[in-house]
Amino acid sequence: MPSKDASIIIIGAGPAGLIAAETLLARGVQVNIYDAMPSAGRKFLLAGKGGLNLTHSEEYEKFISRYGEQSETLKPYLDAFTPQNLRDWAQELGIETFIGSSGRVFPKGMGAMPLLTAWLARLRNLGAIFHFRHRWLGWGAENALRFDTVDGEILTESDGVILALGGGSRPKTGSNAAWIPILAAHGVKINPLKASNCGFDIAWSEHIKNRFAGEPIKTVVLSFGGESKKGEFVLSENGVEGSLIYAFSAKLRDEIEKIGFAEIQLDLTPDFSAEKLLKLLSQSRGSRSMASFLKRQMKLSGAKANLIWEVLPREKWNDSAELSKIIKSLPLKLIAPRPLEEAISSAGGVSFEALDENLMLKEISGVFCAGEMLDWEAPTGGYLLTACFATGKAAAEGALR
Repeated sequence: MPSKDASIIIIGAGPAGLIAAETLLARGVQVNIYDAMPSAGRKFLLAGKGGLNLTHSEEYEKFISRYGEQSETLKPYLDAFTPQNLRDWAQELGIETFIGSSGRVFPKGMGAMPLLTAWLARLRNLGAIFHFRHRWLGWGAENALRFDTVDGEILTESDGVILALGGGSRPKTGSNAAWIPILAAHGVKINPLKASNCGFDIAWSEHIKNRFAGEPIKTVVLSFGGESKKGEFVLSENGVEGSLIYAFSAKLRDEIEKIGFAEIQLDLTPDFSAEKLLKLLSQSRGSRSMASFLKRQMKLSGAKANLIWEVLPREKWNDSAELSKIIKSLPLKLIAPRPLEEAISSAGGVSFEALDENLMLKEISGVFCAGEMLDWEAPTGGYLLTACFATGKAAAEGALR
């Protein structure tokens, strides 16, 4: 057991930092939590704006696979704090959870604020001391931590440090990657940050830009790289965004980096077989226009129908075979990911090669890292938050050891 006088500083008051604090406090360690923002959990609250997706209920091995190349690296930490452990933890805070139709797990009431309020109250009751508006500047003389505050620069010391500073997406929440040059100067290997769970640019016509930006494209199947998923997304002035696009964002981003673009295919009528669709399109339309015919026979209208006219040459609009082919496999050429600051999350960060199994930096003894500042990525669906919790807890356990 650690000494009652042991003191740990946690920098970053997001989920990874807060769960690290709770883990340490429960073992009798004095904890001071520093954050540059005026309050805790800014990005956590933003994530819960449309409903806080805490974790996912799918079969565990499939859940682990969602972390791609880092699945095996993250598995020990996720094994120690599973999706069910996260639900049990929320229940202990008095927050019941439920499984939505897609398997995603949400708190009852959906919002993030009740959970965060209860959590902060628990941490303060356990003895956590918060220091807001304290921006970390690195290390000073004799390895003291430097912070910029409203009253000027201060220095402070502790027995260990846990960094939970986030990645580079949504910088207004405090996740601005200002820690990169500090750690890089100490020889820590950091892989470049990239946008993850992001939208992509498409060279739309002015018609799509002006008429359909913000319009949802519902119930389609997107195919790319040998994988297909059903879902929905949104047209933007610049291109496309939304959950179905985010599910493929890592592969799309990597393809664009490799060859300069990525082409996806959309099945606009997943409930119609190709044969049935061609048969319908081959029927006599009488005096009706093709647009009217598509609207009546297949409910294809508005933004979804205009995607067809965006890619199909006008001279082929009345060619049933060509039209059928486009409707079942409409190609869209993505030319660039949206900027990192717009993304939901980021890839890249502190390389796991720079860390030991306790998530301690090999180059800086006694300094641990957790959360999104580590080099892993995952799709939306509760995977992001779960890994932040799991690595935060693991970093705290590492500090205790």
